[in-house]
Amino acid sequence: MSSSVSATEAADVIGGARERIDALDGRILDLVRERMAVSAAIQEARIASGGRRVQLSREMEILDRYRQRLGKSGTTLAMTLLELCRGRI
Repeated sequence: MSSSVSATEAADVIGGARERIDALDGRILDLVRERMAVSAAIQEARIASGGRRVQLSREMEILDRYRQRLGKSGTTLAMTLLELCRGRI
């Protein structure tokens, strides 16, 4: 985009980009809910077999993966996901 655009052009770009963000957010939310369901199934199976609800070594792997891909904020995001997915059973 050039450095001199009209207010109308800018509004069109912003409007289109916001629609795309809203669509992406919808997909992300659907994926988070799916992740929560899969995590619950894993926890149920682990507990049924005499294991613990949470496997800390696995959580550390997840935290590291997010940190490597997204930096410090990735760790925060991963922690939020892990918290959402823990203890729902």
